[in-house]
Amino acid sequence: MKIAVSGKGGVGKSTIAAAIALTLAKRGQKILALDLDPDANFANALGIPKNAGIRPISSEIKLIEERTGVQINEYGKIFKLNPEVSDIAEKFAVTQNGVSLVVLGGTNKGGGGCACPENTFIKSLVTDLVLYKNETLIMDMEAGIEHLGRGTAAGVDIMVIVVEPGQRSIDCAVSVMQMGAEIGLKRFIVVGNKITSGEDEEYIRKSMPDQNIPVFMPYARNIREADRDGVSILDALDQNQIKIIENLITELKK
Repeated sequence: MKIAVSGKGGVGKSTIAAAIALTLAKRGQKILALDLDPDANFANALGIPKNAGIRPISSEIKLIEERTGVQINEYGKIFKLNPEVSDIAEKFAVTQNGVSLVVLGGTNKGGGGCACPENTFIKSLVTDLVLYKNETLIMDMEAGIEHLGRGTAAGVDIMVIVVEPGQRSIDCAVSVMQMGAEIGLKRFIVVGNKITSGEDEEYIRKSMPDQNIPVFMPYARNIREADRDGVSILDALDQNQIKIIENLITELKK
């Protein structure tokens, strides 16, 4: 199963992605987690300590130059469009609590669709992980879906979009679904997060009447403290919150 988790910055998508990954790992599944968000909060939510030696792929300049056959910033030169990436996850993943995490790091946007060596390398890596790896893959996306090309999207089973009770969050979710549909994504599940009342839940349902919204996660101090203290989100959740994540996973597997 390949799951992409998206949403506006700050809605808690890294928290939801980590809770899914850790719960599945606890059940004995082999989980590969991929952090595509430049803010890179996935490791913290997974409980990976800051001294774990995570090496963002985008910072491995010599490796990228070697695999693409051209030096970074040497624009106008021919480089490999299909660099070898099949060994990258094994070499760079950091494993904690049964989840192996690969962090992409920030890449050169180059005006949107930059055809530069580092972006080509990153996109080739994402394609390899989505299409050719057997592990369950959980991807913590940035708000857009830049790294998912048309071919790669065919391998993504579900896009989970995390929203909070606010119009900007809803607008971002609608935009992501529209972009996702344009590149061939078929299945979307919306998760309501940071819910403080029945009115919050009703607001999200009314704002997205045609969407599947199977669960709502309450705003809770223990989730905020887990982020502050650097403990895994699964260790911080209470039994009701764990049940919500389990219900979400049941929905994902349908």
